[in-house]
Amino acid sequence: ELGWISKVHVNRPAVVRHAEQIKKWRTVRGNWQAAWLLKAVTCIDLTTLSGDDTPSNVHRLCFKAKHPIREDLLKALDMHDKGITVGAVCVYPARVTDAVNALKAAGCNMPVASVAAGFPSGQTPLETKLTEIKLAVEYGAREIDIVISRSLVLAGQWEGLYEEIRQCREACGEAHMKTILATGELGSLDNVYKASMIAMMAGSDFIKTSTGKEVENATLPVGVVMMRAIKEYYWQTGNKVGFKPAGGIRTAKEAITWLMLVKEELGVEWLTPELFRLGASSLLEDIEKQIFYHVTGSYALQHDLAAA
Repeated sequence: ELGWISKVHVNRPAVVRHAEQIKKWRTVRGNWQAAWLLKAVTCIDLTTLSGDDTPSNVHRLCFKAKHPIREDLLKALDMHDKGITVGAVCVYPARVTDAVNALKAAGCNMPVASVAAGFPSGQTPLETKLTEIKLAVEYGAREIDIVISRSLVLAGQWEGLYEEIRQCREACGEAHMKTILATGELGSLDNVYKASMIAMMAGSDFIKTSTGKEVENATLPVGVVMMRAIKEYYWQTGNKVGFKPAGGIRTAKEAITWLMLVKEELGVEWLTPELFRLGASSLLEDIEKQIFYHVTGSYALQHDLAAA
């Protein structure tokens, strides 16, 4: 709907002011903090996207995904029997089979997500992108994180962007599709809002801020704009689209801030792994440290959380 897209204008100073206010929100303490952190754990896409990924470190990642918090810490919180795992494991297409086999061997039905479509640059031909998506699904990925061609946004080629994402959605088949906007490279918040709308119109199940490889990744102003787009799209169509901030989220405090922002902007119903994910590789370690401190009253030593 180009008419809808052409009317978009984002008041950047107002968004930035709102984001600054968010940073000043009081954080939760005590048992409430532990509860929010465990909620954050269930929404993490535990990720490894390195050039030196091997079957062994993917297997290790899958073990940690199934056992994200030490069992004795969960028992102390009376949460050991609640089936707490992360939301998904996210890897490159070549490592999907390793992840699927590791989770199957562990008796875990957790979804494996795969980045695809020319990740992270998006600078590959569309035919190659579609082939990569289909292969990842064939290998067993149940979620596909595609990345858009930023050039289409910067050139204002909205119909071209729609068609590219639509074809990617078709290639995903039954798999859920998360569309990475790479917001740090879109030039303006107006473009972030428009790209969010186009991605949702084209059938995305989630919209995601970043690849984690850009200079600027998930920021609160971008998060506000994308969530407002999700809310507007829901009001207009009745379809709930998920949101995933990714890149640079490393501390428990940052995770809680994102959870609070989702609750304020979209509502409690979005605070589930089906509609909210945190893309992170090192966040889980800090969350486990905070839970360790909450349970024991002392800070964890290196060997206390070796699996992290």
